[in-house]
Amino acid sequence: MILLIALLLVLVSFVLLRLAARTQHTSGLPLGQVIASDTRSWKPLQEPLYEPHLNLSGKPDYLIRQGKHIIPVEVKSTSGVNNPYPTHLYQLAAYCLLVAHTFGRRPPYGILHYPDKTFRIDFTPELESALKELLMEMRAKERAPILTRSHASPARCAACGFRDICDQKLSGD
Repeated sequence: MILLIALLLVLVSFVLLRLAARTQHTSGLPLGQVIASDTRSWKPLQEPLYEPHLNLSGKPDYLIRQGKHIIPVEVKSTSGVNNPYPTHLYQLAAYCLLVAHTFGRRPPYGILHYPDKTFRIDFTPELESALKELLMEMRAKERAPILTRSHASPARCAACGFRDICDQKLSGD
C-alpha cells in the first residue's frame, strides 16, 4: 500500500513538473527566478529603473535572475510577428541598459515575447550604441521649436494622447 502511494506521488509530481514546464514555455519567460514583475501585483518593481546620465527610466514586464545575470523580459500583445518591431527592440535594449546600470552587470540578452513567438535579443555593443544614438536624436527633437508628425498611421493618430491639440492629425473629426 505504501509503495502504491509513493508511486502515485511520483506520478503526480511528474505531471505537475510537465505542466509547469509547459506554462513556462508558453509564457515566454526564460528559466530562472522571477525577481520583479510589472504585469501583476506579485513581486512588483517598486520604482522604475533609472539611468541619470541618459535621463532614461522604465519598468520591464519581468526581470528574471539567471545565475549572476538579470534578464529583462517585455511582453507584447501583437500576434503574427515574424521579426520584432524596431520600437519593441529599442524598448528592450533600453531595459537592458537600465538593468546594467541598476544591478551593475550587463545582461547578455533580453526577451521579447509575443503571443505566438518569442525572440531572444542579444544585448550587443552595437545595439547599445544604436539605442544611444536614437536617444540623442530624440533629445534633439525635443528641443526643436516645431515637431512634425513622424508617421502615416491613422490608427496611431487616433490613439495619440496629443490628438486634441495636434494640428497634423491624419483624420479630422
